[in-house]
Amino acid sequence: MRTAICARFGVEFPLFAFSHRRDVVAAVTNAGGLGVLGAVGYSADRLEAELSWIDAQVGGRPYGVDVLVPGRIDAAAAGPGTRLADLVPERHRDFVSHLFAKYGVSGGEPYGGGPVTQPAEFGHRITGEGATGLVEVALKHPVALVAAALGPPPPELVALARRAGVPVAALVGTVEHARRQVAAGADLIVAQGGEAGGHTGEISTMVLVPQVVDAVDVPVLAAGGIASGRQMAAAMALGAEGVWCGSVWLTTEEAETPPVVVRKLLAATSRDTTRSPCRTGKPARQLTSAWTEEWDDATESPGPLPMPWQALLAEGAMSRIIRSAESGDEGALRLASHFVGQVVGQLNEVKPVRRVVHEIMEEFAGAAERLRRISAG
Repeated sequence: MRTAICARFGVEFPLFAFSHRRDVVAAVTNAGGLGVLGAVGYSADRLEAELSWIDAQVGGRPYGVDVLVPGRIDAAAAGPGTRLADLVPERHRDFVSHLFAKYGVSGGEPYGGGPVTQPAEFGHRITGEGATGLVEVALKHPVALVAAALGPPPPELVALARRAGVPVAALVGTVEHARRQVAAGADLIVAQGGEAGGHTGEISTMVLVPQVVDAVDVPVLAAGGIASGRQMAAAMALGAEGVWCGSVWLTTEEAETPPVVVRKLLAATSRDTTRSPCRTGKPARQLTSAWTEEWDDATESPGPLPMPWQALLAEGAMSRIIRSAESGDEGALRLASHFVGQVVGQLNEVKPVRRVVHEIMEEFAGAAERLRRISAG
């Protein structure tokens, strides 16, 4: 393909792939797209090791790093402390204990595990200072892109990237956010519709993308509801110069997704997701489960905490839930969930990443040819 994005990043296809798994990132890059590693779950030392591994796999081909920078966050998140019990209200910890008892989840304490075993460090990572520290690590490697989600990239982060000659991308859910991100220094906007997995706004991709394209003077990638070549062609017809995909990689052979969750994803339809703050404290689309239903039940739930406290509680609990579900606990299976978009209804088979990329591009070519024939009369 010949697009400005392809020329700018030296890729065959304007297909950007977000994943927390280094294997997915490397595989997409090696297949002709651009893999982007989600860094929020990594300490600086671990990120260094992950990026060194990717460097060895991709042979100089481009890849990127994504950090989380919420626009608003409790300042205490970056403060001292290492015990979850010191950071999360007792009422909320008791509610999780209640859910574990109700659904028969085994495996010890219902919180404090998973990616947030060091709460103070995790809280620091999602501040501007913490995200900038992760970017400092990333820029020691030949990364081609730095992406920031949830809020405008901090000036220090933008300055670091600019000095290194690395463009900054920012994820947005509204036109207003897009303008704000460009003013903050973003070189590339990812317009993410509410269909997407993880943190999203309420506006659909079909509506959002052309509005953002018309509102900003930087390249726009479309995200949300894109897992096929036809959807990619539709996004580019709306004015996007490429696409940003996440959910489609969750059922690939290289993904980090636990097997028990993969089975739930493969069985799910596009109606089996919900947008809820019950995992992080901010609205995020995820697989509907007993976990989401219990937290959204106003009669019993204490209600989700603000970010990062809800993530500190929920991610540790979900780690225990997944382990219990893998051991055969039916109650834990009912609670098990994962961030995923509405394209989950299209995820029906486990495939290698390379095959997914090639299928997307082959279908894109077919869709583009169909449009050519239609326009030719």
